[in-house]
Amino acid sequence: MKVDLLIQARWIIPVEEDSATLENHALVVNNGKIIDLLPCEQANKKYQAKTIENLPEHALIPGLINSHTHASMSLMRGIADDLPLMDWLQNHIWPLEKKWMSDSFVRDGTDLAIAEMIRGGTTCFNDMYFFPDIVARQAIKQGIRASVGLIVIDFPTVWAENSDSYIEKGLALHEQLRHESLITTPFAPHAPYTVSDSPLTKIRTFTDELDIQIHMHLHETKHEVEEQQQKTNQTPIQRLHDLGLLSPSFIAVHMTQLSESDIQLIAETGSHIVHCPESNLKLASGFCPVAKCIAAGVNVALGTDSAASNNDLDMFSEMRTAALLAKGVSGDASAVPAITALKMATINGAKALGIDDITGSLSIGKAADIVAINLDPLETQPLYDPVSQIVYAANRQQVTDVWVAGKQLLKQGRLTTINITALKSKIKQWQARLKEKE
Repeated sequence: MKVDLLIQARWIIPVEEDSATLENHALVVNNGKIIDLLPCEQANKKYQAKTIENLPEHALIPGLINSHTHASMSLMRGIADDLPLMDWLQNHIWPLEKKWMSDSFVRDGTDLAIAEMIRGGTTCFNDMYFFPDIVARQAIKQGIRASVGLIVIDFPTVWAENSDSYIEKGLALHEQLRHESLITTPFAPHAPYTVSDSPLTKIRTFTDELDIQIHMHLHETKHEVEEQQQKTNQTPIQRLHDLGLLSPSFIAVHMTQLSESDIQLIAETGSHIVHCPESNLKLASGFCPVAKCIAAGVNVALGTDSAASNNDLDMFSEMRTAALLAKGVSGDASAVPAITALKMATINGAKALGIDDITGSLSIGKAADIVAINLDPLETQPLYDPVSQIVYAANRQQVTDVWVAGKQLLKQGRLTTINITALKSKIKQWQARLKEKE
């Protein structure tokens, strides 16, 4: 049988329920999908491939899913470090956005983020930012999968003047993009403290009608929770539950301030959590009790947040930090083992985004979103367990090849859809502009 692509590797880690690691197996890809997974010897007898990739020292994993980021904020990487969240936002980030936000800012910042993510093995990202039409366009152009948030905030910005306008533009963009195979469009109300009840109620109605997700910051800081309690005698989670938002379509980002009843409510409603450990640590926002959430049956995915608060989009680092932090917070060394951290960065992210029938594991019938990691370097030797090496010892520089829907976006460490020289030139121009803070 003739096929497009045959990838033979020392290890294949499908990240399916049994979490088995396969040795000396091959992935067979045709028309952008995985059509078989079998021992290399059998694959060579059964298939004739246009392209054969032999990776004798590599592990293949599903493409990593960055379940929460603000891609174009990569242009503000390192510009306002070592500050608490509200100081960082109100006195630095928001003023810069007010001065410089434009479609060209989002275009170039998104390209920078996409280049970094592809080089680090990320094949899908869940974004929340202005000009989502530009984010979607650049994702399609560069060949990466994206969940492009339809941003909603109460106050005016360069993107829209009020919540009704945000919703109206979001609905139009959803209609425009609904047939794009690489793009989904969840609603993305920014946070409980920036979106009032009326638009949230409208968003709930539209997401029910359109069967799309809701992506929102929630319980990110102690201040956020206390402020809501002072206003309405509710926690933000309780408020959103009363408004009918908590459901299997709801993605709650950060969740660092959680009581036992909060965790139970998230579990009972089937809502998802996106854990952003490194951003939360850097902003001293608190710790998501990941081990407790998983034990309660909550689906927990991983995100980097923006490069302005992280300061990278490195999902390898995020996996390691998530696993180590969970052990420290819970006092249990067995909390979040390596395979769980890998699931948080792959299939759990796909479940949260509502695309686990498309991606998130190396399963027959799913899109060929594949990452090859070279485990031969000294830093990952000796090798006893490839999953443990990937989570606890490997780094993103060991990613050599990346495919999204069967299209190769990284080939032996080189980007195939992005001109790095031209991109660096644009980034330097933005650096010069953003230095003009006053």
